[in-house]
Amino acid sequence: MNKKITKQIKELVIARLEIMPNNMKVSIGSYGAFSKDDLKRHVEDEDEIGKKVVEVQMAFLRAIKEGKLYPQE
Repeated sequence: MNKKITKQIKELVIARLEIMPNNMKVSIGSYGAFSKDDLKRHVEDEDEIGKKVVEVQMAFLRAIKEGKLYPQE
């Protein structure tokens, strides 16, 4: 994901990160484990880790929308 992250997408991802428990850590491959505040900072900075977080969050939301995770009746 080399494109600039739009303000709306950044706000959406940060809002989703906000609902994570404060003591929860997320492991991102070989990058290591990150706290909620770490992830939010990386998304704000739009660095490599932040872009990966956005990519994963958006893929999850698309899968929900397309009924891949929660089949629609």
